[in-house]
Amino acid sequence: MKQPIALSRRLLGALVAALLWLPAAAGAVDIKAVTTPLGLKAWLVQDKSASAVSLSFSFSGGAASDPAGQSGVTNLMATVLTDGAGPLAFQAFQRRQEDAAASLGFSASLDRLSGTLRVLSANREEGFELLRLALTQPRFDADMVEQRRAQIVAALNQANERPGSVAARTLMTTEFAGHPYANDPDGTPDDLKTLTPQKVKQRAAQLLLRSGLIVAAVGDIDEAELGRLLDRAFGSLPMGTPPPLPPEWQPPAKPHTVVVERSVPQSTALMALPGIARDDPDWYAALTLNHILGGSGQQSRLFSEVREKRGLAYGASSSLRVYRRAALLVISTASANERIAEALRVVRGELARLRTDGPTEPEFADAKTYLTGALALSLDSSSSVANLLHAMQVDNLPPDHLTKRAALIGAVKIDDVRRIARRLLRDEAITTIVVGKPVGITIDP
Repeated sequence: MKQPIALSRRLLGALVAALLWLPAAAGAVDIKAVTTPLGLKAWLVQDKSASAVSLSFSFSGGAASDPAGQSGVTNLMATVLTDGAGPLAFQAFQRRQEDAAASLGFSASLDRLSGTLRVLSANREEGFELLRLALTQPRFDADMVEQRRAQIVAALNQANERPGSVAARTLMTTEFAGHPYANDPDGTPDDLKTLTPQKVKQRAAQLLLRSGLIVAAVGDIDEAELGRLLDRAFGSLPMGTPPPLPPEWQPPAKPHTVVVERSVPQSTALMALPGIARDDPDWYAALTLNHILGGSGQQSRLFSEVREKRGLAYGASSSLRVYRRAALLVISTASANERIAEALRVVRGELARLRTDGPTEPEFADAKTYLTGALALSLDSSSSVANLLHAMQVDNLPPDHLTKRAALIGAVKIDDVRRIARRLLRDEAITTIVVGKPVGITIDP
């Protein structure tokens, strides 16, 4: 795996300043909305001092829309897209990437098929040509399909032996029972064994469409050149109609606890509650709440109560997960089988305390200060900025969101966090998954 191409100091400085809402930097990050001659849309942050171009893009439709009996086909297709294209078989395609100092890859989430391209500016013609070949002339050679399928099946078998992986998979199948999000993006061994090169090719034809395409670019390239290269890479793809979105998710109506027995000395636990959509007006209040609850590492409530005060676990954390048709607040921890029940009682106690009392004023102030500046700390490469621009488009955020973000966080009041705590941290909505041989855990009938 090639290392990410470094972001120039000038661009990084401008991004940090804009994200921290410094008046002198207002408008310093110039996100250009590009429309190519063929009508493709893209966002561009140009940086002539960089020596590279990073592209982040995606297509509508992901593993949640895998055809019945073909679970894992989108993920397999994404993996094999760069295993040869056009006249280039696997080895030749890899050598062309290496010779161009380019890195091209694809991946599948539940909602989208994503890709990235990183290439030196001097080699961008070759980099975009390799992208064009992968998108429009993938080979899906039988030997590569079989090899990748075997690797995925082996990884699935290994994951079934890891408590953390078992807990994560069980959480999705339990929380989203009867919904497409319950499907494992990697598929099942039985379904994977039925996937032929022809079925993989058909899946590519269903998803590799110009309709629903989202593109972001960062680096040493101007609008006209980017437009020309995007048309070259994507322009011959059909417009088409992407797969329909999954149905809206209906959260479970009552609490549910599932124990998956594994002969291990420590139990792994996940707890999930219905979360909040990215476009919800209370999003930043929820982000602040999550930071206080378990999103701030060693400064969080959960880490303090579970680890520091009681020594029940190495850690405890929480995170917000957002999908197109669902959202979750997920809490994770692990403890000795004899102590996991106590750890979960402490977690539930902190949920109740936040729900009833809300955060303290110092917790609230510290969370807002951290969240205002944290995003900039993650922008250490042109690819990370391209990924951010891409994610903004997926979330339907405007180009000037970066300069507004700090103000949006600043506008959150402590009463907003108290309100969202009462809305989200509800005992009757908790799904709990425990993997191990826990003592004292009551299993729901």
